[in-house]
Parts: sequence; C-alpha cells; structure tokens
Amino acid sequence: MPINTDEGIREILTSTKTIALVGASPNPQRASHAVMHYMMDRGYRVIPVNPNETEILGQKVFASLKDIKEPVDMVDVFRTSDAAGPLCDEAIEIGAKSVWLQLGVINEEGAKRAEAAGLKVIMDRCPAIDMPRLGMGPANPHKPKRAAA
Repeated sequence: MPINTDEGIREILTSTKTIALVGASPNPQRASHAVMHYMMDRGYRVIPVNPNETEILGQKVFASLKDIKEPVDMVDVFRTSDAAGPLCDEAIEIGAKSVWLQLGVINEEGAKRAEAAGLKVIMDRCPAIDMPRLGMGPANPHKPKRAAA
C-alpha cells in the first residue's frame, strides 16, 4: 500500500539524498522544472531523466534510469500513469529505495510490483508541496505562475 502518512513521507524525504527525476523539463513553466529546482535548493542531488535533453539546471541529463551509473535513492516520476508502471520496474532494476509518483500519476500495478521488491511508494503527491507542509522547507519559489485568465 502506498505511503500516505506524514511520518512515512517525512522518513522518505529525510533518508533520500539522490533523486532521479523522470520527465525533467528545461522549461521553467513546467512543474518538473520547478520541482527539480526546489529539490536542488534543499540540498538533494537531482539527476534529470529525459531522452530529448542534454542538460537541465546545469545537470547532465540521462536518457533513461538504466543509464545512470550512481546509486539512486528515489525515482520521482513526472510521466503519465500508463508510463509509471514500466518506470516502477526500472526503479526496481536500478536498486532505487523509493518511487514517488507525482500529482495525478497513479499506477496501482506498478506500485504493487515496486512494493513487492522492497521499494517504498508514494503516489499522487509532490515533494515540493509536502516538504513545506511538513515544515521541512519554505514554499517553492520556483512554482510556475498560472497565466491570467
């Protein structure tokens, strides 16, 4: 069962040092860019994953999780719910400790496989929202601004 308690979320955020952010974008108007920036500001090592980019926020971008040659604590997924299942499998393969599926990203089957392999799973949440809510950091100053209606 995915973690949804404040204690469980806090434990994952506290124990995580390296995050592979799948679906990273160089566009400051995208949520993945804002979250990457925020997590880097909080001292996390964030490794962007996007097959269409080479560098985001000064970090080398990897085409896939399997291309990352260093240990990853958390895989943070900014992709569709359908894409999240195979990404859970890749997170298992690379030895990640947790999988964080972003707001609106829900894949029960992938989550079950990850949990069965010993990974902690969070679904339909955002660390850049949960950290300030839990008193672990300020509100995200990089949050994309909504266009005026």
